[in-house]
Amino acid sequence: MTTAFITHADCLKHDMGAHHPERPARLTAIEDQLIASGVGQYLTRYEAPLATDEQLARVHPPDYVRAIRDAAPHAGTVHLDPDTAMNPWTLQAALRAAGAAVLAVDLVLEKKVTSAFCAVRPPGHHACRARAMGFCIFNNVAVAARHAVEAHGLDRVAIIDFDVHHGNGTEDIFEDDEHVLMASIFQHPFYPYSGTDNPAPNMHNVPLAAGSGSRELRRAVEDVWLPALQDFRPQLVLFSAGFDAHLEDDMAMLRFTDVDYGWVTQAVADVALRHAGGRMVSMLEGGYSLSALGRSAVQHIRVLAGLNA
Repeated sequence: MTTAFITHADCLKHDMGAHHPERPARLTAIEDQLIASGVGQYLTRYEAPLATDEQLARVHPPDYVRAIRDAAPHAGTVHLDPDTAMNPWTLQAALRAAGAAVLAVDLVLEKKVTSAFCAVRPPGHHACRARAMGFCIFNNVAVAARHAVEAHGLDRVAIIDFDVHHGNGTEDIFEDDEHVLMASIFQHPFYPYSGTDNPAPNMHNVPLAAGSGSRELRRAVEDVWLPALQDFRPQLVLFSAGFDAHLEDDMAMLRFTDVDYGWVTQAVADVALRHAGGRMVSMLEGGYSLSALGRSAVQHIRVLAGLNA
């Protein structure tokens, strides 16, 4: 079996302005590095479908989904919060991003592929049950997790979030959910200023101080994530794959390198192989230095595809 690469041209049409860091060029940067590295030839490409209201309703109240649809402009730009805007193509892109999550889970659990990477935008992990924020509209990784549980009957799904910002939306949705374990690292104190105040028992958050790098990441994974994952024995591993903790990314102040993203993916992949038959789905989150994003995503995808040997 192979690794799926799921994307859609609609995700390039979502544009929040010329100087917004979450820009369409993020996806082309990943595509360019997949070609340059030769990794792209080993992936099987799929187009992301549109998520249905039923799939979204597992995560977001119908009134919220309806409000997002109603807010979609026919022209110009509408802001949902100071950082998050919609243009006339954003709704389609957001539905494709969530739809990619559903397709990826289906492909992996139906044994059509072993793993999947979803190169989609807008990202999702800041989207709460009924609130868009931090560039995010629908919580894509949450849609994936709930689809795995409710449509495929899984009991244990792990979400691994290595974005530099805490996935507050994902935690909001899954705190105290017996079917989901979330393990994350994030810079703290830093936006969205959450993740450290009495997290639920199924949340394994490791805040990192500004300036932290490879050593601190590896300690968090080895001391906190891996023991929690081994105890949980996930049947599926999902990644909220943000690459904005890279030392070249000026959106934050962590100091990870390209190699770190391959290392953390391999550490988690070993657990997935042991307990989940190697089944992994990755959703793109942050990463705003285009070169670092492309290179780091390739290191991550290389491990997903078993090309790291």
